[in-house]
Amino acid sequence: MFRFLHSSDLHLGKRFGNFSGDLPSRLREARHGVIARLAQHAREQGAATILLAGDTFDTETPAPDVRRQALAEMRHHAPLRWVLLPGNHDSLQATQLWATLTAEAPDNVILATQARPLDLAPGVVLLPAPCTTRRPGRDLTEWMDAQPTPEGTLRLGLAHGAIRSFSEDAVAGDVIAPDRARRAGLAYLALGDWHGAVEIDPRTRYSGTPEPDRFKHEAPGTALLVSLAGASALPEVTALPTASFAWRDLDLHLLEGDDPLLALAAVLPEARARRQTLARLIATGRTRLAGQAALAGAVAEAAPDFAFLELVEAGLVTACEADDLDLIDRGGALREAANALLAEAGDASRSAAEREVARAALARLYSYAQGAAP
Repeated sequence: MFRFLHSSDLHLGKRFGNFSGDLPSRLREARHGVIARLAQHAREQGAATILLAGDTFDTETPAPDVRRQALAEMRHHAPLRWVLLPGNHDSLQATQLWATLTAEAPDNVILATQARPLDLAPGVVLLPAPCTTRRPGRDLTEWMDAQPTPEGTLRLGLAHGAIRSFSEDAVAGDVIAPDRARRAGLAYLALGDWHGAVEIDPRTRYSGTPEPDRFKHEAPGTALLVSLAGASALPEVTALPTASFAWRDLDLHLLEGDDPLLALAAVLPEARARRQTLARLIATGRTRLAGQAALAGAVAEAAPDFAFLELVEAGLVTACEADDLDLIDRGGALREAANALLAEAGDASRSAAEREVARAALARLYSYAQGAAP
């Protein structure tokens, strides 16, 4: 039995510039913390090797502290062995990066920078396909087909890039053959690039990122424990939890008679989990102006409990009648502003973004008039 961990796309040093405050630094630190979580799983599961299928670093020029602290953490977990494959974000085109890593890497860190066999254990050979550039323009795994190994050898493949239509950057020119494992006689092909865990076939998988970094993928971050009993046996694959943050889309569908506050309370996670949760509340359906204002106010009130909380109202229709506007003002400048915003919110000639701004502004105006503006 040969057992190893398959992970990828740590993207150490990712800036998360779309967030503010201390959240970017918390998210960066969580990515560094993945190294220790992977090591703990490996020790507990009896795996001596951790394969990182590309994009260990987010850029070709990671800051010195990101690079050196990652290597120091991997060194700390010796004798566990780490195999780092260049991906599209940290490709071999970054010659300075890989030269520096070669000089700094501890003995238990193997840099898979060449398309040549690497012995992992007696009778176990790794065939890596390092990314030569960000856009290689060809299937870098082709060499595996013709690479000879002794009869009975466990052949493992390690690659980074698109297969079929799976690509984080939606680039079709670098597609890996979906049947590469069969063609090359691989017991298992460990892939990186797609940030969600995907099974292509029983011998070919994307591990996904161990620490999610976007709302695109529903599943939490995991690493894959792969157990192989022999070259002909199918791998036994177990997903192990690795994420410290949860990225969630919360669906909130309202009917006009619904209480939006009760509906909101039903979909929000429990209080203690919120600090480690980034959430988008996707509101759809129909509500009155008072309901929209109450919902916006409740979300603003709950937001400090979360790492990040955002209300997305593009799919929520706000029903507004004269008596709703009367609650803002029966005349004067406020009423004129409310009338104008209502007209803009329902103007089909305007873009969806413009109508959304008008709806949000009308709800805020209503809240101010009621003395409850968020």
